[in-house]
Amino acid sequence: MRAIWSGAIGFGLVNIPVKLFSAVQASELDLDMLDKKDHANIHFQRVNANTGREVKWENIVRGYKVEDNYVVLDETDFEKASPEKSKIIEIAEFVDEKEIDSIYYETPYYLQPEKSGAKPYALLRDALKKTGKCGLGTYVLRNRESLVLIKPQNELLILNKIRFAEEIRDTDELNIPDVKIKPAEMNMAVQLIEQLTTDFDISNYKDTYNEKLLKLIMAKAKGKKPAATKMKVVHSKSRDLMAQLKESLSAPKRKAS
Repeated sequence: MRAIWSGAIGFGLVNIPVKLFSAVQASELDLDMLDKKDHANIHFQRVNANTGREVKWENIVRGYKVEDNYVVLDETDFEKASPEKSKIIEIAEFVDEKEIDSIYYETPYYLQPEKSGAKPYALLRDALKKTGKCGLGTYVLRNRESLVLIKPQNELLILNKIRFAEEIRDTDELNIPDVKIKPAEMNMAVQLIEQLTTDFDISNYKDTYNEKLLKLIMAKAKGKKPAATKMKVVHSKSRDLMAQLKESLSAPKRKAS
């Protein structure tokens, strides 16, 4: 793995030199875009809106439009805006992770200590384990300020980017009807939930779609015409909610996929 950022965690007056690594990778197949006529690759170009000519990366700059003119920015401008946040993940406070709604979570990263930061890294990790807390702070990566949670996981510290409150859309425009639930319906629903409740084990779930898609691709590559898989959707014959709940309780438990 290659580090995507290096800096330090600010823990009180203690600085912990660290490197940041992406903790996730895509599982979907890498499909290319092709021309339908001759299957040639589709290329995307960065084109000058005035001349129609392609512009090389080294000749592209970023700017912000003020009235009718652009204010052009370079890398030093981004660093000058907040140099401390470009190099330090400052822990502002400690919180209980259970108080943070899952809607705020964005991307996880691994934090690895530099040699000089091994002891304070271990101290922060173990102190977070002992208190059951997470560190909440901010830093700047790729010219974007991020709100982050730092929490322990086994021997590691994990950094989770979380969204700012203003990034979450308001729900006022949604139309959620006011519906009254009968006590008997609630009891049946609770029974169904309890019947399907298990200990969480992420290894029970696999990305089977891409596995099946790759199998189809390999079959087509050999000149075979893959048979279409029939979709099996089981619905209740009744439109009555209570009847559907009763059928659900008596149905065999489905396996994770």
